[in-house]
Amino acid sequence: MACGAMVFQDLKDREVTWFIFPLIGLLLAMIHFYRSTISIFLISVLGNFVLVSCVLLILWTTTRLVFRKKFLDVSFGTGDLFFMYAMALGFPTLTFIYVFVGSVCFALAAFLTMNLFHKMETVPLAGYMGMFLIVVFLLTYWPTTPSLYTY
Repeated sequence: MACGAMVFQDLKDREVTWFIFPLIGLLLAMIHFYRSTISIFLISVLGNFVLVSCVLLILWTTTRLVFRKKFLDVSFGTGDLFFMYAMALGFPTLTFIYVFVGSVCFALAAFLTMNLFHKMETVPLAGYMGMFLIVVFLLTYWPTTPSLYTY
């Protein structure tokens, strides 16, 4: 439900109410924590935070040095940053890599497709990533789908 609200707000207004990100992070962390041990949970979250931080550092460096633009709120939204860290709380590291890369690829494909019909200045990255996350969780209820939390 929180992801759905975030998708709606980001696609409609390119603004997401700030409290949705901690709510999504908390819900994902609770699911992850419930399905693993405390040590695996903490190691996974730490690893995921390092991965997100490395990706953001590369994006920041490219934006500042190559494109010579401001990073936050010009090239990359604050909500996108918060959502990436919220997602990092929700999965074991290997699953997180698949979900993260898949959601970014989905966002790119969705943006390019939607841009054919309706010209957009910015990419609602958090919205598209949230949409992908909703689909991933819905697919986990399919009988033959393996668990996201299998190590």
